[in-house]
Amino acid sequence: MKRWRIINLVAVTVIAAFALELHADWKSDWEKITAAAKKEGQLNLYVGRYGQAALLDEFRKEYPEIKLVTVNGTGDQLATRIAAEVRAGRTIADIYSGGPNSNYNTLYRGKLLDSIKAAFILPEVLDESKWHGGKHVFTDGENQFIFVYVALPGSRGLSFNTNLVNAKEFKSYWDLTNSKWKGKITSQRPTETGLSAHLQFYYYHPDLGPEFIRRALGAMDITFGDRRTITDWLAVGKYAICHGCRQIEKAAGQGLPVEDFDTGDWKEGQPLSTGGGSIGLIKGAPHSNAARVFINWFLSRKGQTAMQKSNDLYGELPPNSRRIDIPKEMLPRDNRLVEGRKYLDVSNPDFSDMTPVLKLAREIMRAREQK
Repeated sequence: MKRWRIINLVAVTVIAAFALELHADWKSDWEKITAAAKKEGQLNLYVGRYGQAALLDEFRKEYPEIKLVTVNGTGDQLATRIAAEVRAGRTIADIYSGGPNSNYNTLYRGKLLDSIKAAFILPEVLDESKWHGGKHVFTDGENQFIFVYVALPGSRGLSFNTNLVNAKEFKSYWDLTNSKWKGKITSQRPTETGLSAHLQFYYYHPDLGPEFIRRALGAMDITFGDRRTITDWLAVGKYAICHGCRQIEKAAGQGLPVEDFDTGDWKEGQPLSTGGGSIGLIKGAPHSNAARVFINWFLSRKGQTAMQKSNDLYGELPPNSRRIDIPKEMLPRDNRLVEGRKYLDVSNPDFSDMTPVLKLAREIMRAREQK
C-alpha cells in the first residue's frame, strides 16, 4: 500500500510539473507575441456585424498600443474586397470576422486563410470544455480555418405583421407555403447573404429540403427587396410575412405591429445559426502578431462577455456566444439556448457547402425574371 502511495505521489508530482511547464510555455509565448503586436502597432479588422464600438473599445482599453482600424460591410463585400486586395498584391486585412459562408466560399476556397486554430494561445480559449457542445466548431472540413463563436437560436428575420397574421396558426415551416399567403410575402433575395443561414437550415433539414425552398421562395409570388425596404413594407402592412427583415425588435419597441415568429415549438425545430459570427486569420496578414492578440482576447471570457453586452452594427440585440462559462443573463430571452429544444446546428461542416443551395437560389430568381 505504501509503495502505491509513493507511486501515486510521484505521478501527481510529474503531472503538476508538466502542467507548470505548459503554463510557463504559453505564458512566455503570449508575452513575446504581445510585445511584437505592440511593436507592429496596428490591426486591420474587416468586420461585419460584431464590430460595434462598445465591444472594440474594450480591446482598445486593454491594448492602447495597438491601433485598431476597422472596415465594415456585408460578408460578401468584405470577403470580395479581401480577395481583390490579395490578387492585386496588397494584403491589407489581418482578420475577417463575419458570415461563415463568405468566409468559406471566398476566403477558404480561395486559400486566403491561415490556420486560426494554430493562433489559439490562451488556455481559456484552447479549453474546448468551455464551449457549447464541449468542442470548438469550425465550418471548414479541416477544422482549423473558420472558427464559429456564435450560437444563435431561432429564425431571426422570419417575421410577420401582427395586424395581418395570427402566429398561433403556424405549427410548421410548411405553413409558410399555405396558399392564403400567396402574394402577401416579402423577402430579401435568396442569392444574397442575408438569407444564408435560413437557406442552409431549410436545405439540409431532413423534413424541409430543396422542395421547401422551391415552394416557399419560388411559388408564393414573393416581392423581393433590400433588408431595410422590406422591413418598412412589413411595418406598414404592405406585406404580411417577411423573410430576412431586420431590426424587428427595434421597430416593435417603437410601437410598430411587427414580430419575429417564435419557431421554438414548430415541428421542425429551430436553426442554431452562426449569426454572422465566424472569424478567420488572413494568410500573409501584415500585422500577424496583433491579429493573434485580438483573436485570443476576443475569444476569451472577457471578449465574448463584451460582445454579449451590446447591440451589433445592424442594431440587432446581442447574440449568444458559444462560450458557456460566461453570464447569459444579459441576453434577450429569444437569444438564449433552451434546454431540451430541438436545434439543427447549421455551422456543422456537413452543411457548409452552399454551392447546391445557391444554385437553387439562382434557379428561383431566374425563373422569376422570366415570368
